[in-house]
Amino acid sequence: MALTKEKLQKKFSARRILLPILIGLSVVGYMLYQNYEPGQLQTLLHANLFWAGMALLVLFVRDFGYMYRIRYITEKALHWKQSFNVIMLWEFASCALPSVVGGSTIAAFILFKEKIQLGKAIAQVMVTAMLDNLYFVLAVPVVILLAGNELIPTIAGISDTLRNSLTIAFAISYLLIAIYAFTMFYALFINPRAVKRLMIRIGQVRLFHRWRVPLFQHANELLIASKHLKTKNTAYWMHASISTFFVWTARYIIIGCLIAAFANLSFSDHVLIFSRNLIYKIVLFVSVTPGGAGFAELAFPAFFGAFIGSFTTIIILLYRLLTYYLYLLIGAIVFPRWAARVFSKEAADDNTDTLKQPTHQQMA
Repeated sequence: MALTKEKLQKKFSARRILLPILIGLSVVGYMLYQNYEPGQLQTLLHANLFWAGMALLVLFVRDFGYMYRIRYITEKALHWKQSFNVIMLWEFASCALPSVVGGSTIAAFILFKEKIQLGKAIAQVMVTAMLDNLYFVLAVPVVILLAGNELIPTIAGISDTLRNSLTIAFAISYLLIAIYAFTMFYALFINPRAVKRLMIRIGQVRLFHRWRVPLFQHANELLIASKHLKTKNTAYWMHASISTFFVWTARYIIIGCLIAAFANLSFSDHVLIFSRNLIYKIVLFVSVTPGGAGFAELAFPAFFGAFIGSFTTIIILLYRLLTYYLYLLIGAIVFPRWAARVFSKEAADDNTDTLKQPTHQQMA
C-alpha cells in the first residue's frame, strides 16, 4: 500500500477527470453533427416511461447490489455509508483509469484506508475479481446457446474476414479470462503455494523479468488471501455469489432497457442485446483511454445500432451519462471528502500514538 494522499490526488486530478469527459463528449458531438435530423431530440419527450424508469431502477439495483456485496464480503466491517463511498470510489477509479488498468488496482487501498486489515482487504478484492470473472465465464456459454450466430453482429461495410477476426479475438479473450478465473480459484482454495512457485519462476524468465517484483508481491498476496478465505462458511459465499449475479446481470440489462424506451423490442431482442453486451464489454477492455472513453461511443452502434436506427447517437449519450459520466461526477464529489476524512483521521491517530509514547523522564 505505497499510495500516499498526494499520489492518490495525482491519479484523480482534474485533468484525468476532464480528459475522458472531453474525449467521450467530442465523439458523441461529432456523431450528432454527422447523423442529426431535425426533431431527433424531441423524441426524448416521447420516451416510454416504463422502460426509462426500468433503466433507472436497474442502475439503482446494480449499485445497491455492489454495496450489499462489499458489505457482506467485508463481514459488515463497513456500514452502509462507507460501502457507498467504497463503491463510488471504485467506479470512479474504473472511469478515470484506462480500461486495461481498472479500479481494482486501488480497491484494496480504499478498503485499507477504511480500517480493514491489509491482508483482509487484499483477499476481499480478490474475491470480487474471482466472482466477477466466474460470472462472465459461466454466462458466455449461455448467451452463445441463446444468441447463436447473431452473437457477433454483422456490420455494414465490414468484411467477413474482420467479423471472423472479432470472433477469434473474443474467443481468445474468453479463454484468457477463464484461465485467470480458474487459476485464481485454484490458488485461493486448493494449492496457493504451487501457484506462488509458478509465479516466481515466471518472473525469473527473461521475457517477464521486468515484472518479477509485482509477480512476487502478487504471489505473497495470494497466500495471505487464501489463508483468510478458507475460514469462510457457506452463508458468506452465498451472499457473495448471489449479489454478484444480480449486479452483473443488471449491468448488462441496462442497455436493453434504454433501447426499449425508444424502440419496440421483443423478448428475443432483449436476450440478443444482453448477449452482445458481453462481447461489447470485452472489446472495451482493450481500450487505452480512461474508462474506454471515445472507444465505447464508437463501438456502440456496431453492436446495438440495428435495434435503434437513427436514434443511436442519442441513446449512446444517455447510456454513457448513466453508466459513465454520472460516476465521474459522483466520484469527483465523494473523493475529496473521503480523502480528507481518512487521511486526517490517520494523522490524528499518529499524533495520538506520539503523545502516548513515554518521555525520557518518564522512562527514567
